Amino acid sequence: RSSGNARRRRSDGPHRTGLPRSGTVQRLFPNPVTTTSVAEAYAAPLGRRSDRPWCSVCMVTSIDGSIVFDGASSGLSSANDFGVLVQLRELADVVIVGAGTVRAEGYGAPSKPGQRVGVVTAAGNVDPSSPLFESGAGFVVTTDEADVDPALEVVRVGTEVDPARLLRRLDQVCDRPRVVQVEGGARLNGTFLGADLIDEIDVNTSPLAVGGDGPRLAGGGADVANRFELAQLVVDEDSFVFARWRRRAG
Repeated sequence: RSSGNARRRRSDGPHRTGLPRSGTVQRLFPNPVTTTSVAEAYAAPLGRRSDRPWCSVCMVTSIDGSIVFDGASSGLSSANDFGVLVQLRELADVVIVGAGTVRAEGYGAPSKPGQRVGVVTAAGNVDPSSPLFESGAGFVVTTDEADVDPALEVVRVGTEVDPARLLRRLDQVCDRPRVVQVEGGARLNGTFLGADLIDEIDVNTSPLAVGGDGPRLAGGGADVANRFELAQLVVDEDSFVFARWRRRAG
């Protein structure tokens, strides 16, 4: 992402047409198997919550920890990485993403019917004519005082963007969601992580070391020591490593 605080690809559109379909992967943990598919490996969230939506983060990173190469996540990606993102999108009722990521990655209308995409911006600066908002799927997440185009749906979440308040107010724009996927950038991820609102982290490690000073998965939030446990580990023939981490209870 050229903005440096962006996350990942788009809201399923436009698609990256040069990639083949995702293929098979090998599960190493738990219960090792020779081959499985991305769809099977990511068939369900790692859990559910009764008090609020289950919140997950899905990111691709280099071996040395960057979430971008040459300003975008696509330089780190692969067919299986993209397949994981698409499969996790199918599980989510709502996607939450920063405005910088939306602009840098070219988010469009989601492919899942009824899915909502919340665009987080402290200033209220979004393009209402973009495909995401024209589709009716997009809504704005912003502060109480931000000036937002009156044609757009808005969820206001305090004098600063408060992720806990956001989760409580999602019923303003959709039925109570069961699963929310947070897609960056790094500062947005860090805000959710610092508030201890991330239940699942899906990290796809690209077999690249890229150097530079690109952002890491989460940054800018409070320093925390939230303990996660490995729930699944799979690899593919291109040496991508796909790890699913679940927040440890207590």
